[in-house]
Amino acid sequence: MTEAKIFSCTQSEDLAKRIAKNFGIPMGNVTFSHYSDGEFQPSFEESVRGSRIFIVGSTHPSSDNLMEMLLMLDAAKRASARHITAVMPYFGWARQDRKDKPRVPIGAKMIAKLLETAGATRIITMDLHADQIQGFFEKPVDHLFASTIFVPYIESLKLENLTIASPDMGGSKRAYAYSKFLSSDVVICYKQRQKANVISHMELIGEVKGKNVVLVDDMVDTAGTLAKAAELMIERGALSVRAVCTHGILSGNAHERIENSKLEELIITDTIPSKKESPKIKILSCAELFGSTMKSVHLNKSIHENFIN
Repeated sequence: MTEAKIFSCTQSEDLAKRIAKNFGIPMGNVTFSHYSDGEFQPSFEESVRGSRIFIVGSTHPSSDNLMEMLLMLDAAKRASARHITAVMPYFGWARQDRKDKPRVPIGAKMIAKLLETAGATRIITMDLHADQIQGFFEKPVDHLFASTIFVPYIESLKLENLTIASPDMGGSKRAYAYSKFLSSDVVICYKQRQKANVISHMELIGEVKGKNVVLVDDMVDTAGTLAKAAELMIERGALSVRAVCTHGILSGNAHERIENSKLEELIITDTIPSKKESPKIKILSCAELFGSTMKSVHLNKSIHENFIN
């Protein structure tokens, strides 16, 4: 059988080590040469000829993270690896999935093309900002869902009168999926954006009085939406408000905003390395989910068992 090897981009080293441990193989050896102007060059320090290799790296900004992934894919292709899988726990630039006004790029489509051109023969990612981004690729995409991690945790809280909430209309499908697993009600927030990361108005569709609310979203960036949604729900009589978000980008003053918000806790995964700790933020690891999926891919088995049915 083809040998499997796991390598990591620098930004996802800790997660890659946990994935490799779960997979049951040691991490592959890759080094980076850095030039004084900021240019860098990866180098595989072991043969990858004929191997199935997995390159683990989330592509959150800065663009160096994406560039690392692209250079490693190209290096693997030129070193004659047989199968090259880009394992991207967080697929960055995914908010640019369509033209929402004239003269703007569709960044997610461009990134998909770059990855394929660089040499990726398969993509494994989790909770894309929009499901249809899978269609931007000509190569197979294994799209995992963090509900596999979050649903057991929410169940362990044993909350009475549980209600699942979506912080915007776009996430309503995700909220309904969670409510089905947890046999709960759904409420939806309707928000109007003034510009990126700035909300001008928010309204609540549904009843939260006397309910323990769990907000679900694919990412938390500045945490403005979550803080505003939590405040609105407590105003409307909710007993408690928690949030589960797959990707904790947490840029700007997001940590302070969460500390000062009405949220009981924010639960995220480790797709993006955490910059600092916070008593309100709980991190659940996605290493086991990615490790078992990668093993199934390597053994040509179905990954169906990694989803909640």
